[in-house]
Amino acid sequence: MLNLGFIRSSACRFSHFIISHSSSPSCFSFSPKQTITFGLRSQMGSFTTLSQSSSRLLFRQLFENESCTYTYLLADSSHPDKPALLIDPVDRTVDRDLNLVRELGLKLIYAMNTHVHADHITGTSLIKGKVPGVKSVISKASGSKADVFVEPGDKISFGNLFLEVRATPGHTVGCVTYVTGDGPDQPQPRMAFTGDALLIRGCGRTDFQGGSSEQLYKSVHSQIFTLPKETLLYPGHDYKGYTVTTVGEEMIYNLRLTKDEETFRSIMQSKSCSTNSVYKKKQEISIYGWFRIAGSNLSSAFVGATDLNLAYPDMIDVALPANMVCGLQD
Repeated sequence: MLNLGFIRSSACRFSHFIISHSSSPSCFSFSPKQTITFGLRSQMGSFTTLSQSSSRLLFRQLFENESCTYTYLLADSSHPDKPALLIDPVDRTVDRDLNLVRELGLKLIYAMNTHVHADHITGTSLIKGKVPGVKSVISKASGSKADVFVEPGDKISFGNLFLEVRATPGHTVGCVTYVTGDGPDQPQPRMAFTGDALLIRGCGRTDFQGGSSEQLYKSVHSQIFTLPKETLLYPGHDYKGYTVTTVGEEMIYNLRLTKDEETFRSIMQSKSCSTNSVYKKKQEISIYGWFRIAGSNLSSAFVGATDLNLAYPDMIDVALPANMVCGLQD
């Protein structure tokens, strides 16, 4: 079991907005009798959306506007040191996040990533430079550099709380989901931080970085949808103002992952030869292989998923090289 290091953090005031839908929003199809509860994003970009959780868990959901990325701050507030961790920090908002950590009187010990990001630069390197003793964490399968490499089944402890590591590849080869512990002394309901594997009513794209629609489908159904239905799901991004969902909701209303596997693969598949199949012919598929083959001119080797009208990621030429080395930039 990994033991987290600690830093200090304290809370500003955050608004908690919950919207209860008894009728169907235009983009989803709900049963009129079903009440769906979402967190609605605060304009402040930093707030709490946890309900019915153990009082010992301090939790903040933070938002970065440019890439629509969520960063999550968790801490054991009942522990004398108040050990804390950040999941998916963004370089642009490191100062904001660390100010919050200091205000709350926390001891930050881990800066963690769910995967190697292509749409923003991780803040882990900047955090390590500003806070001595913080360790960066990412999956071993990612091929990226970090202080700590996690594998499926690992437990990352912070104080008397812990996160369980579940492998959820498909968006990239190294994606993991971090799930709060199961037990009477752990927060209830459980919480899962899904990165880009599962989004609210959607999922991450699978057409680059060793992605695979078949693998993503299996990952979500075997590693996320097997959690208790009341488990709170916190995604890596959202583009419509939502903040949280549950396993039960996504099993009913996710427009892609409620389909059978063949239909899902058809939805996600590019009309033309996918980037990954091109790379697979050249060498073993891995994020290392993908990056080496594409080289510095990633766009020339990129084929978007045209069925989904997905564009070439704006930040990938800058973000991917930096994130392979823990967010270091030239």
